[in-house]
This record gives sequence, structure tokens and C-alpha cells, in this order.
Amino acid sequence: MYEKHLSTQFDNELNSISSKVLELGGLVESQIRQAMYALAEFSAEVADQVEQDEARVNSLELEIDRELSNIIARRQPTAIDLRLLLAISKTTANLERVGDEAAKIARMVKRLIDSGKGSRLPTGDLRRAADLAAEQLRRALDAFARLSAEDAVAIIKDDDEVDREFEGFVRKLITYMVEDPRTITASLDLLTLAKAIERIGDHAKNIAEFIIYIVMGADVRHGTLEEMEAATR
Repeated sequence: MYEKHLSTQFDNELNSISSKVLELGGLVESQIRQAMYALAEFSAEVADQVEQDEARVNSLELEIDRELSNIIARRQPTAIDLRLLLAISKTTANLERVGDEAAKIARMVKRLIDSGKGSRLPTGDLRRAADLAAEQLRRALDAFARLSAEDAVAIIKDDDEVDREFEGFVRKLITYMVEDPRTITASLDLLTLAKAIERIGDHAKNIAEFIIYIVMGADVRHGTLEEMEAATR
């Protein structure tokens, strides 16, 4: 995923840490799938498993951070390698936050189950947004593995679709609350859940921006889409 170095050991260290980032990504992807299954089936048991997995996510994040610190201290990397390591650090932080959002979804699912009112709300409408967000994350991890700036730009372009799904769901929830005030408490929990899904899409977009930074050396976090596309040419 990067140019070979004179030191084979350095290459091995970079390969190791990149593999752990992808492992972390796979773990949080699984959390998202489980959290949405818990919502679809109103399964408190699966929701509990999502929360339990958070400890492994946090542990892996700390492990990656320690390895990054050791590499920077021992190797004193040059510009392109330092970009890679900094972007890996930021990618890891975003993946950990995706795990936080999945755990938040799991907690909301349990609240909906306890309230007994969640089944009367349009929880199924969230699956489209959740599927989009999860797919964005999967694509971001694939782009990270291949360091593809072009794929990263495509992910950023598609982020608006997740936002549109979220906005449409919010409008529907407002209608439910106006028509039946008894659903307000459960609807607000569902709104928190929907916002967590939207944030997962945002984190996937952030990872895509870091990929462009690694490959092109351009910080596109606050740029326009046209500027991002220009940076990858």
C-alpha cells in the first residue's frame, strides 16, 4: 500500500499496523451489522453483544496508537511516511468513533425494547440509511487498503445520499410525533439512533479525506468537491 523502503523491518512494521487498522475496520463493520439486526429483530441479546465488542475496539485502538508512537520515535519518518502514519492515526480514531456510534445504536435499541413502543415506529426505514452508511465504511476501508485517491473522492461524492436518507427519516418522525404525541419519547430515541447512522457515514467520509492526504499530500477536509477532484489529478 506504499513504496518499499530500504529497511525491510520498516516495511513489516507498516504492514503490521495497516493490517490492524483493517482488523479494527472489520470489527466496527460487524458492530454496525449487529446493531441494525438488533433493531430489526428487537433483540436485546444482540444489542448487548454490540456493547461488549466496544471493549475490543477500544483495546485495538490503543494497540495501534502504541505502535504508531513507537514507529515515529524509532524511525523518525520522512514526509510521505509521516503523512501515512498521521493519517493512520486519524483513521483509527474515526473507526473507534464508528464503534461508539454502533454501541449508541445498541443502547437505543434496548431503550426502545424497554419502552414497548418502538415496534409502532418506522424502524424499518432506517435500514436503507444504515446500509448506505455501512457500505460507505466498507468502501473507505477498501480504498485505504489500496490507497486509492480516486475511490476516496467517489466516497465523498456519495456522502450526500446518507444525509438525504437521514433528513427524510427526520421528516417522517416529526409526522409521527405530531399525529400521536404518545410516541414522542420513543421517536426521540429513534432520532438519536438515526443521527448515529448519519455520523457513521461522516466518519467514512473523513477516512476518505485522509486517504487523499496520504496519496496526494493535499488536505481536502474543508475544500470543495471540485478542489478534491483537482487534487487527485
